[in-house]
Amino acid sequence: MKRGRPSIVGERAPVFWGACAAIALGVVLHLPMLAMAHDMGNHLVGMPMEPEMWAGMVLIVLGVPAAIYGSLPKQRTRHGAHAGTQYEAPDSTPLSRWHAGVLLVLTIGLVIDVMKPATLGFVLPGMRNEYGISQSTVAWFPFAALVGTTVGSFVWGWLADSYGRRVSILLSTILFVSTSICGAMPRFELNLVMCFLMGCSAGGMLPVVYTLLAEIMPPRHRSWVLVLVGGTGLVGGYLAASTAAHLLEPIFGWRVLWLQGFPTGILLLALARLIPESPRFLAEQGRDAELHDMERKYGIVRRPKEPVPPDAAVAVQRHGRLTLALAITALAWSFVNFGLMLWLPSDLQQRGYSSELASGILTSSALLALPTIMVAAWLYSRWSSKWTLVGTILLTLAGLVGALLPGEMLESEAVVVAVIAMLIVGSNGTIAVLLPYAAENYPLGIRGRATGLVAGSSKFGGVAVQSFALAGIIPTLSGAALALVAPMAASAGLIAWAGRETRGRSLRELEAGT
Repeated sequence: MKRGRPSIVGERAPVFWGACAAIALGVVLHLPMLAMAHDMGNHLVGMPMEPEMWAGMVLIVLGVPAAIYGSLPKQRTRHGAHAGTQYEAPDSTPLSRWHAGVLLVLTIGLVIDVMKPATLGFVLPGMRNEYGISQSTVAWFPFAALVGTTVGSFVWGWLADSYGRRVSILLSTILFVSTSICGAMPRFELNLVMCFLMGCSAGGMLPVVYTLLAEIMPPRHRSWVLVLVGGTGLVGGYLAASTAAHLLEPIFGWRVLWLQGFPTGILLLALARLIPESPRFLAEQGRDAELHDMERKYGIVRRPKEPVPPDAAVAVQRHGRLTLALAITALAWSFVNFGLMLWLPSDLQQRGYSSELASGILTSSALLALPTIMVAAWLYSRWSSKWTLVGTILLTLAGLVGALLPGEMLESEAVVVAVIAMLIVGSNGTIAVLLPYAAENYPLGIRGRATGLVAGSSKFGGVAVQSFALAGIIPTLSGAALALVAPMAASAGLIAWAGRETRGRSLRELEAGT
């Protein structure tokens, strides 16, 4: 068995950190050209790539696979899809400073993760002007990013189940740093490639963070921590993106917004020692020193396996039904969030409402997001995880039904505001509890992939919506609501039928299907 000082990435740490240094140097070599462009209105279009940039590209292209090689264990310990939780903190374990540290780091990670795609809306106008491209052409940029986030959710979920949670987070961070050179690309086509890779890294972080938190938190704290950390990361990412755009873009142009991935990614790597690995993976790889460290810091100990109930086969079928329910819920939510809510301001202006009311919708969404998440976290941990999710879906459904009211009723500003409020609160509440609920419901062997599937489904609507935009198809508010009523209603019914209560229950108990 392997003993000794705990390591962040295992046996190949020198290779990993050497690759990280090469990637960082590669990014730095792009900065002189950006500094030179600052004197020319921050425009790089049409400029030839300097030798330093080519050298930086080579370092990054070689550094990324080297970092992957350096982070992965020499031997992958295989476990079955139904491998369960053997190590868990007792329910009486108090939260310690080590718990606080990992919560802080993972919240920062989620803020960085959300900030990347949230920046899209702020860079599109400047990008369109600099490259001199049409609205339909620039729409390929968010399309590439959303395809990347969808793919990344699936790939990183598999990686987390195969090689460990911390490895997946570190590799996602490496891609954050690498793709920050998107802001230095002089050609639009190169921006598309970098944006796709950026999306892959951003899509991978979210499900893995939920998976890791579910496995290291004491059962009585797990529910509210999952919802609150995820929700805070979501709101914080959007606030960070908008603040950076407000402060930096007027001075340095749209390209500087992508460079945020460099210092923030380096910060996350510097804090990586505070991110633990899932104890099951440490045990399988014989990393006893780290396993002992987990017991000291987080109170995680080996626990007896819960007895398998006589209806274990029924539990397997339940997972299939629940996966269908969660995937449909995520898909329906994604169409509401990436479609209906984005089309809403234009539709309202066509109905004769002022641009102030129409543009105020996004502001209202941001203002309502944090209190909604706080309420959702309280209900999820103190009342019911399952019925909190069902309730937020039903509230979203009520907003969709309200959007189908006769035109005469929707001429009332009070009615419109009420409908919009239900959509905003319901959709914010749904996404705040959806992924935590998914992470709690699956056995350890497939928890990353299952949560990644649900996360990917929550992005797929954005891909479809961008496809509609590229084809020139933008439905009305009532048309979009009519199309979404049935799947949203089906989501509530399926969760009520196939879901189960997770509040306050240990992962071992949930995995046993009791």
